[in-house]
Amino acid sequence: MSQTITRNDGNVSVYVFDDSVNVDLSATPNATVRNNGGNDFDIGDLNASNATLHTGVTAPDGWQGGKHTYDGSAWGDVSGWVDPAAGMLEQDKTRYAANATYSSTFTDAVQTEIDRIKAL
Repeated sequence: MSQTITRNDGNVSVYVFDDSVNVDLSATPNATVRNNGGNDFDIGDLNASNATLHTGVTAPDGWQGGKHTYDGSAWGDVSGWVDPAAGMLEQDKTRYAANATYSSTFTDAVQTEIDRIKAL
C-alpha cells in the first residue's frame, strides 16, 4: 500500500510514497518527508491547511504527480493533463522548426515522439 498527498483545491495527487515513509503536513516551517530511502525533503508549498494525506491507497498504473485526483475513496484523471515531457518536446520542436539546420524529417520524428507520449 501507499499514501498520497493531495491538494485540497481539486484533490490533485501531487506525491505518492510507500506507507513506511513519514509524512508530516503539520511540521513547521515546511511539511516534511522523512524515512524516504535517503531522499528526505521538505515541501514548501503544502501544509495541513491546503493539503491532505491519504494512507492505505494503491496508486493507479502510470501515476505521475498532477496527473490524477484522489478524493479519499476513488482515483480520477485530471482533465487536460499533458505529460511534462511532451510539453518540453513541443517547445523544442518549435525551436527546431525555426532553425534551418534541422530537417523536416527530424522535426517529424520529434512530433512522432510527442504523439507517443501523449498516447500513454
